[in-house]
Amino acid sequence: MNTKTIFAACAALLLISCKEEKEKPKVIYESTPHAKDAAVAPDTTQIEVADLPVMITGTDYLIHPIGDLRINDRARASATGSDVSYSISNYGEFEITGFLRNLKFQQKDSDSLCVLSDKPVMIQTASFLKPVSDKLKKQLMVYTLSDMDTNKDGKIDSNDIRSLYISHIDGSHFVKLSTDFEELIDWKLVENVNRLYFRTIEDTNKNGEFDKNDIVHYHMVDLSAKEFKPVDYKPV
Repeated sequence: MNTKTIFAACAALLLISCKEEKEKPKVIYESTPHAKDAAVAPDTTQIEVADLPVMITGTDYLIHPIGDLRINDRARASATGSDVSYSISNYGEFEITGFLRNLKFQQKDSDSLCVLSDKPVMIQTASFLKPVSDKLKKQLMVYTLSDMDTNKDGKIDSNDIRSLYISHIDGSHFVKLSTDFEELIDWKLVENVNRLYFRTIEDTNKNGEFDKNDIVHYHMVDLSAKEFKPVDYKPV
């Protein structure tokens, strides 16, 4: 048997094993009423670090991204002589992205830092609504994040349900817009009517997965209102 034949056989076996391995559900339901509040064990393989602050143009606040650096990544880099990356976030136009544990806000003339969330979260995007700031003189941030260990693996990460939040530019009035146990599909700002639209999907058959048999919900938030309350609408 030549090398090519052996390689092909190994690849076939690997493909079969991958197909047989079931994808882990994004939600695991429990009978206890406070299952969503179960404690998440701290990860001792990681240390908390902060990126250098970002100041979004047109605002008076510095934003400090907070995330994790894996200890074994540092050890591996030291052993191989390579550089350790301490960067945990990226900043594009009016948006911070990454896998962040928190954000801290600092007014430009102050030494005080205000934390965004007092509970464990995994923030994937933090977006400044520049058109709303220009038109309504309201400086708002919208976040996509995970806030519950929905798959019960003992940690909150991108494998858990993604939710939608909003806050003021200083991190205050941090509120959840989407519903618990509904996966955020996407969101969109419609500038002309000062509304934030978003879609979520509900696991109506409780199989732990989001598929074609589940229900899509449509929501709208009036950003010109004093309080940001999602309103359901039915386009289909």
